[in-house]
Amino acid sequence: QVQLVESGGGLVQAGDSLRLSCAASGLTFSIYAMGWFRQAPGKEREFVATISRSGGSTYYADSVKGRFTISRDNAKKTVYLQMNALKPEDTAVYYCAARASGVTSTDDKHYNYWGQGTQVTVSS
Repeated sequence: QVQLVESGGGLVQAGDSLRLSCAASGLTFSIYAMGWFRQAPGKEREFVATISRSGGSTYYADSVKGRFTISRDNAKKTVYLQMNALKPEDTAVYYCAARASGVTSTDDKHYNYWGQGTQVTVSS
């Protein structure tokens, strides 16, 4: 059974940093591309960042570029999202997702497995 478990969310002030983690089990993690998505109240889920199976390719949404960094540790079967200079508009539930093809994608329909999400709230 595939499981993706996010952690690291919380309530922070604008300008602070958070590091999200997503621990995977039940799949051959090293062959999957991974992505982070988020969904704010009343809005559709949106792409945040993605990383290829090797970690050699990454891609970010314009809204987070330069502030967020996605990384992975295949030995630990974990993907991370380092979030710096957080803004109130970053407030959302953050989800990690796994894509079997191993290639990055910004389209949530391309991902095979999803975590339950972790709440990030940024106060002004």
